[in-house]
Amino acid sequence: MAAIGMNRAWTLDQAQRTGVALSQAEVIADTMSQERPVLPAPHQVAAEIWNTTIGEPIMRERRGQMQGNPRNLIFHAYHTLWPTILGFAIGGFLGVLLAVGIVHSRAMDMSVMPWAIASQTIPILAIAPIIVVVVSNLPALNAAVDQGWISDDTKLLVPKALISSYLSFFPVVVGMVAGLRSPQASDLDLMRTYSASRSQTFWKLRLPAAVPFLFTSLKVSIAAALVGTIVAELPTGARFGLGARLLTGSYYGQTIQIWSALFMAAICAAALVMILGALERVVLKRMGARA
Repeated sequence: MAAIGMNRAWTLDQAQRTGVALSQAEVIADTMSQERPVLPAPHQVAAEIWNTTIGEPIMRERRGQMQGNPRNLIFHAYHTLWPTILGFAIGGFLGVLLAVGIVHSRAMDMSVMPWAIASQTIPILAIAPIIVVVVSNLPALNAAVDQGWISDDTKLLVPKALISSYLSFFPVVVGMVAGLRSPQASDLDLMRTYSASRSQTFWKLRLPAAVPFLFTSLKVSIAAALVGTIVAELPTGARFGLGARLLTGSYYGQTIQIWSALFMAAICAAALVMILGALERVVLKRMGARA
């Protein structure tokens, strides 16, 4: 219904220009099949996803070599997922380290945590171009490209991974801090009764208690990492990736292409969260948690 309402104006305008009187059924049929609608109909988005995944090969031969097919949506998803996973790994690792330091150091709790919170108030759209420009002009990266060690597309992987890690580390910090502080005072007193050291208390009590919190925060983190990668692809001039697909669609008014890329991003995020959920069930089962 929304597609009919938003696309109706174009149909009526074209009918008025040509002097053709359209019935209500013809108006509805045209609004559901426009080439560049304001709001695509669901079947148009589904057909676009099908045509750009199943209907197009992922690899194609070009100049005697097999290369990725830019018309395939899975190919673009791959170029988005790789920096997403890399940035997620970096952000998750830094988040766990910061959380451990915050829990065990009063100074870090008072100094680092406020800065971590403040860092998330900076709009990612504002700092993404800055990071892209600075990192892309690092002498080491430029030298590697000149020597042929890496390609220009690989060079763009670094700023995308950094922006992805910037968005993904904060949920891990908050979740791990809450998890490491979740043991009750009686549990900590019991560890002191056994003369456990701080490291023993951490490995035997705090870390196992923080595992459920960790996986919950990781699910939020990986979705944020995907958003960060897509945002990073917009100012980098990347040729491949879901962000580049969105940008190309907006340039040429291809709203169906835009929506198909958005749905592919949602599918990728759901798949990544499901993988973490499966890993969480395996880890908790190995730890003896009840289903």
